[in-house]
Amino acid sequence: MRIANRIGSASLAVAVSLLMTGLASAKSDFEYGPVFEDFGKHAAVEGVSFAKNQSFKIAFDVATATEPGEVNRKFESLARFINMHVANGVKRENLSLALVVHGSATEEMLKAEHFNKRKGQPNGNEILLSALMEQGVEVIVCGQSAAAHGVEKSALIDGVKMDLSAMTAHARLAQKGYSVNPF
Repeated sequence: MRIANRIGSASLAVAVSLLMTGLASAKSDFEYGPVFEDFGKHAAVEGVSFAKNQSFKIAFDVATATEPGEVNRKFESLARFINMHVANGVKRENLSLALVVHGSATEEMLKAEHFNKRKGQPNGNEILLSALMEQGVEVIVCGQSAAAHGVEKSALIDGVKMDLSAMTAHARLAQKGYSVNPF
């Protein structure tokens, strides 16, 4: 038992030491920008660099809604991804991102008036989603989830696309070279 405690204590000490080393190399000040001034806070991390022509093609998958009226943090992850990479030298035009939405998050794709009728709250995501699309992010809603939630295509926020399913959207994006962000 004592040997196990000593090993456990030593492992804990190593883990704390590694954690503290990681914290020392990352600044704890989170800030917005340079692309989004109201979304996507990020922190600087020393010693991270990217090749001159680094590019990313990533699909983010979101199936869970947040509380009505609030911003879905998983949607905001796309703004954070863009901000932190552009801030670290990746060219904005080299970031190809897609957001595939299904499940309970489907209703967060609704225009303000439709969302408010259903939830009695403003859609806290509409401004963010519009800003993401203005930056070239492809936002795709699952047609199967839309049918299940009674969401008509005409009720979607302008610019949101609908595919047959989230699985279909991911398959099409994979064929274009997108990886899936592991949430």
